[in-house]
Amino acid sequence: MDQRQRTTLAGGVVLIGLGACLLFSRVSPDFQRVLPQNLGWPMLLVGVGLLLLVIGLISGTPAMAVPASIVAGVGLILNYQVATGDWASWLYLWTLIPGFAGLGTFLAGLLGMNPGRSIRDGLWTMLVSLALFLVFSSLFGGPVPASPYWPVVLIALGAAQLIRNIGFSRHTH
Repeated sequence: MDQRQRTTLAGGVVLIGLGACLLFSRVSPDFQRVLPQNLGWPMLLVGVGLLLLVIGLISGTPAMAVPASIVAGVGLILNYQVATGDWASWLYLWTLIPGFAGLGTFLAGLLGMNPGRSIRDGLWTMLVSLALFLVFSSLFGGPVPASPYWPVVLIALGAAQLIRNIGFSRHTH
């Protein structure tokens, strides 16, 4: 990918990210309440994450999408907490951080870093992170109601991970 293509790609990613935030603010009343009122220091982290992503795109380093996603994601979590004062939400929101890393891995795959494996691993990491978020959120008073089925979900995820690793180890030998 040449310099012009990387610059165009970086601009496209920034526009998509900005558009997604604006769209999400229209769809979710809670997000709409949080975003316009508080563009303080947590949003600087989101900006730093976007800057890292743009630097990675321009320099041809797709792996920069991983730290970019983590930094921006933590910025969004902190923005929510500062705006709402819901600091206890950290009990379950921390489970989203592996998902941010998975998103970065997925993006790095889309940008050309070992596409098949990066996309697969990124999606898997996001799925595990989502499952952990659902379980911890239900246990610690988050937006997901408690369910007697969460242990079954965890067992299924663990079994899927074992099967995935067994299958992967057979293909590498």
